[in-house]
Order: sequence, then C-alpha cells, then structure tokens
Amino acid sequence: MEFKQYLPVSREEMVERGWYYYDFLVVTADAYVDHPSFGTTIIARLLESEGYRVALLAQPKWKDTGDFLAMGKPRYGVFIGGGNIDSMVAHYTAAKKRRSEDSYSPGGRIGLRPDRPTIVYANLSRQAFPDTPIIIGGLEASLRRYAHYDYWDNKVRRGILFDAPADLLTYGMGERATCEIARRLAKGEKVETIRNVRGTAFVTKDKDACAYKDAVECPSFESVCADKMEYAIATRLEYEEHDPIRGHALLQRHGKEYLVVNPPQMPLTTAELDRVAELPYMREVHPMYDALGGVAAIEEVRFSVTHNRGCFGGCNFCSLAFHQGRMITCRSQESVIREVEAFTHDPKFKGYVHDVGGPTANFRHTSCEKQKKYGMCKDRNCLSPTPCKNIDADHSDYLQLLRRLRAIPGVKKVFIRSGIRYDYMLEDKKGEFFTELVKYHISGQLKVAPEHCVDGVLDYMGKPHFDVFEKFWA
Repeated sequence: MEFKQYLPVSREEMVERGWYYYDFLVVTADAYVDHPSFGTTIIARLLESEGYRVALLAQPKWKDTGDFLAMGKPRYGVFIGGGNIDSMVAHYTAAKKRRSEDSYSPGGRIGLRPDRPTIVYANLSRQAFPDTPIIIGGLEASLRRYAHYDYWDNKVRRGILFDAPADLLTYGMGERATCEIARRLAKGEKVETIRNVRGTAFVTKDKDACAYKDAVECPSFESVCADKMEYAIATRLEYEEHDPIRGHALLQRHGKEYLVVNPPQMPLTTAELDRVAELPYMREVHPMYDALGGVAAIEEVRFSVTHNRGCFGGCNFCSLAFHQGRMITCRSQESVIREVEAFTHDPKFKGYVHDVGGPTANFRHTSCEKQKKYGMCKDRNCLSPTPCKNIDADHSDYLQLLRRLRAIPGVKKVFIRSGIRYDYMLEDKKGEFFTELVKYHISGQLKVAPEHCVDGVLDYMGKPHFDVFEKFWA
C-alpha cells in the first residue's frame, strides 16, 4: 500500500524526512488542506511528483520575514498563490463590510492573511531571499495580471507584477507552466532568461524581449486609467487573445516598462487531468489545525468530484473565461470512478457524493468539433444570445458516468450541486439527462441561475433571454 504523508510545513518535519535542504517553497494564503480542490496544493503535489523536495508555507505571518526564513532558503525558487478565492472577496462583502468568518482559515478566523496576499507575500519573499526566483500564480494573480479595475479601491490598478516583485507570473491553470519553469530552474537556467513559457507573464523595459513576434499591443495602463473606451478596448483584446489555439501574446505599457503576457497554455489532456487528480493527496486538513477548530472549506468538497475544466458559457461577468478558459477538458470516467470508490473506504463517508461537477457540471466535451482545430470563435458565444447552430449538446458521456457512479457499492446518492446550463440542456433533444437529473441527482430542489428577467440586461451579461428560462420552467 502506498505510504502517504503531508508535505513538510516546518524545519522539524523536514529533518524527520532526512532533509537538510529543499528545492521549492510553496506559499499559500489559505490554510493547508491537502485536497485536489485547493489549487496551491495541486501545484505543490505536482512539483513533488516531478521529483523535487517541496515545503509548504500556509498563511505565514506578514509583519516580518520570520516565517519565510524558518525552513531555510529553497534551492530553486518560491511559488506563491493567493488562495482559492480572491482575498478581497474572502475578507469583504459586496458592501465592503468586513466579513466575520473565513472558511479557508482554521476555526473560521479572520485576519490570518493580509489583503492582497500575493503582493504581500512576494515582497516578503524578496526580502527573505533576494536572489531567489519568485513566481506568483493562482486566481488572484491570473485575474489581476493586466491593468484592471479594482472594486475595493474604486480605481484602475496596475498589473499585479508591478506591485508584487516576482520574476514570473503564471496564469490560468498553471500545471504545465509550473513544471516547465521548475525544470529550467533546476537545470541552472537564470530566471530572467525564462521568457518563452506559454501561460506566463513578466515585466521588461524592452518589448522586444517578447519571444512571440506576432504579439498584440493593447492600450497602456495610463490610457485605460484616463479613458473608459480605452479600458473597454483593452479588456476585449485580453479576452479575445485568451485562447490556447489562436491567442497571441499581449503587451501593455506601464510607464517606461512593458507587461508581456505570453499566449495561453493548451488545456491538460484527459490523461494529464487524471494524473493531477490522483496525486497522493491526504484529502484532509493538516493536523496542526485540529486544536484550532479545523478548516470549514473541506466539508463541501471532501466527497465531491471535479470531472471537468473550462466553461464555454462565456458570461461577461464571470472570471472563468479569463482563468480556466472556454475550452472544455475532462477526466476519464475510470479516474472519477476510482476517486469515488476510494470514498467508500473513508470512515467519514456516509454514502453521499456531494457533487460531480466543475465550472459547469453538464459540460463534458468541447461545444463543437471546429474549436479543437481553430479555437473558440472570436466574436461569437456558444450559447448567447442564442445557441450556435454548431453546438453539440450531448449528455451521453456524463449520463453514463453518473450511472456508473450510482452503481458503486456503498454509494447511496450522487448529487450535482455545481451549476448546470439549462439552455444547453434544452438543446439536447433526447431528454434523458434531465429525467435522470431530477430523479437521482437533486438534493431537495434544482437551482438554476437565469440571472435577470430583462432581455437588455441579459444581453450585457452574455446570458440567454428570459424566454429560455420560461421554456425550461414550463
């Protein structure tokens, strides 16, 4: 039987393993939960699987560099993630009131991470390890990589690399970029020469440092601050080029320097997704939090399965298209079944799989064959304002997966709690999925999100008109 253990979180735990050095320090603004629903844990486990010695630093104190220095200097670099959700959302309500709980911190305590931790941790890492490569990634870095409007400050802020003194930024789902950066650093390559990795960004004084000669320049930071139309043009370009097949590198000037954002990485293949999902996670909160009340965020995902990535819904208010991307990839049925079968051996499992989903639960393949070769359509959404005539609305693979999961001994119920796209479901004329969804996979009531009832507003949101919801409701 494979022996599993948590990643070392202290000098003492390193010594227990016989380590007197380590390769990479992975820093996270969340508590350490060793589960594949936590992005920083995935990155740390992936680096470990590549043969590196990885130490994990969770929610370090940020008044000084003490916690960063406690395990010593890493040989190759520091990877920093801001947590599973944007730190400002974790700390503040939409009314900008301070929240009373943080479900990603032990005991739900507020105040164990700073506002905008990616920036804070990068500065502390630079102080602690002046000559060590620093790479930032995760949701916070990905969504703030360009000049961006910040709701909390009510102003346009610079790209995050101009505030976080990191050498590189990885955006999107960062496994491939992370592994390539790690390999090149471990071979002795200087971080300032690692400029051609897809899915990364960096700052330079010379825009010719961009390795992709068909790069597109978007309006500068100064322009988007001064003119809303320029901001809109920049945003449109940023979304248009966020495509792994047809996307270009983007340049954005900030004063005398340039932000260079290389084209996106291709999504992981099914085999790669299976590998990432089945790394030796403990699937539990680190024991150091037991006396502090545990970490609440584990409870909803402990017995949940993520079977897909990406979302071709393309809603204008959603971060998914700008982070995971619009192209769907999925795990194999066998990988998902192995994960659920493992649930049945956990003493805490009561027979209920809480979710088999992802960004959108009922997307399990690309929306059409064309995008596999040419990428997502540049000026057309797959579902709004009306479904594309080329859309392949087929739930048969997802339906087969759910049937196989229901048949696993020890499984009582398999629920779907991730959102589903009812407009996509209506395009599937067979109707089997909806029948079985209602019969087997709803815990109480089916919740869907029409978002609004005024067509003009829905057009701005990139959602289908309200008559589609009324058709579904009927």
